[in-house]
Amino acid sequence: MARMAAKDRREELIAAAIRVMVRDGVTKATTRAVVGEANMPLGVFHYCFNSREELLQEVITRLTDSSVAKARDVFATEGDDLGARVTKTLFTFWEGVELSPGEHQVGYELTHYALRQAGFEELARRQYDHYLEVHQEFLVKAAESAGIRWTVPLPVLARYLNAVLDGVTLCWLADRNSEHSREVLRLAGEHLMTLAGEDD
Repeated sequence: MARMAAKDRREELIAAAIRVMVRDGVTKATTRAVVGEANMPLGVFHYCFNSREELLQEVITRLTDSSVAKARDVFATEGDDLGARVTKTLFTFWEGVELSPGEHQVGYELTHYALRQAGFEELARRQYDHYLEVHQEFLVKAAESAGIRWTVPLPVLARYLNAVLDGVTLCWLADRNSEHSREVLRLAGEHLMTLAGEDD
């Protein structure tokens, strides 16, 4: 095996874990399967990660950050009013769902796996804490950029946004009705704007 920095090995193992999970499911992503996918010896895994749970947490973070990266960039563009930017951001997120459905399915599998697996329950909580932090960051930036304030407490609004995206994504994974999914996101964007008030 070619020499590689520990950081690079970690990244290779995370990428390999995602490939295994998308292809075979979360339960099949054993440490042996992951190192086999990465073409590394088993000892490298224990050198790079303290536990399988740590690897799964990194997978969750990578999948989340990947799915919101383009949406962040779209929201950061100037020229449109807040409502238009919110809608464009939701649609950009949605394009990512349609392009990488396997990765989003893995997200749900990780949640259910963690809730069912003794000792992994905390992983599910951290997973959704991360989702809520991402949504809250988006809402804060939206308010700051438009000079508005949200009339609903941020933690509640972040949970609302997460519930919409979770529900639409899971429903689409089952029926692949993109037209209705986009309409729900449009309605969610419109409703979000009714919760914006003038900044004091």
